[in-house]
Amino acid sequence: MKHVTLRQLRVFAAAARHMNFSRAAEELHLSQPAVSTQIKEFASHVGLPLFERIGRKTYLTPAGEEMLQCARAITQRLKEADEALAQLKGVTGGRLNVAVISAGDYFFPRVLAAFGAGHPGITFHLTVHNREGLLRQLADNLTDLAVMVRPPRDMDIIALPFAPHPYVIVAPPSHPLARVRQIPRAALNRERFVQREAGSDTWNSMREVFGRQFSRLTIAMEIRSTETIKQAVVAGMGIAFLSAHTIGLDLLAGNLVVLDVQGFPAMLNWYLVHNRSKRLPPVAAAFKDFLMRQGAPLIERLVHFELSGPAPRARPQAAPPGPRGKRPRGRRAS
Repeated sequence: MKHVTLRQLRVFAAAARHMNFSRAAEELHLSQPAVSTQIKEFASHVGLPLFERIGRKTYLTPAGEEMLQCARAITQRLKEADEALAQLKGVTGGRLNVAVISAGDYFFPRVLAAFGAGHPGITFHLTVHNREGLLRQLADNLTDLAVMVRPPRDMDIIALPFAPHPYVIVAPPSHPLARVRQIPRAALNRERFVQREAGSDTWNSMREVFGRQFSRLTIAMEIRSTETIKQAVVAGMGIAFLSAHTIGLDLLAGNLVVLDVQGFPAMLNWYLVHNRSKRLPPVAAAFKDFLMRQGAPLIERLVHFELSGPAPRARPQAAPPGPRGKRPRGRRAS
């Protein structure tokens, strides 16, 4: 065991989480042969097989279960050491670990850049996930902070809303409803929707917003990529329920329009989430404070989307803050 490396432990832990070498390789940005080689070498140091295959399923052997517990303990101790060193460095140094739901990747790197401008000594580790992946990051303590729309109710977490998150109905500019004002929601029952997959944050938000009407909507296609959904809408394959924070540039380019549907934009919230027992390192605590104080106005400037006027639209240019940090007045949905 004295020749076991941290790399082997990390690869083994990922493979044990997924019970799939291909998924572990994808998470670690390695090839599948590289993962297989690392695990084979690790097993040779242990002297016992770590995985066994029964039928079509893969399981951990008793030795694998024991080594998984050891790998988790070692990873946790190393992380605690990093956090202790970060405390000695203060917020002028350290590493900020953040996991974000996929809709956040349209603006969140620029939020990190704004925070980093005031803390030039820190480094960032940002990962983007669907809902399932993000919850796994929290459950396995792989991230300090998570940014999402729908915090889980079955985990011991702290969830703080820090910015409004509007959802809208988008269509191609040529759609018959594109120039109609105050479209009744019932009219959407006759439309075909191109949507995110069941279980995603966007899907669950759509179910909440539409309530009983959701079962009467026609979901023509489910797609795991927001970008692909937008392209499908542009191609005339249907309309979509999407985060307004993902479409600003598409509105500016004239590829999409926001339909003026009654009750929209539907306003939910962005949440900052972390495990309740988590001891946040100084850099994470500082970023948490930054988001709670500046997150809402910063995101509003970054996403090129405003709620004023007869229907939501894209801003031609991000508006700078007014005097003393005040923003120009305008109608806001709440």
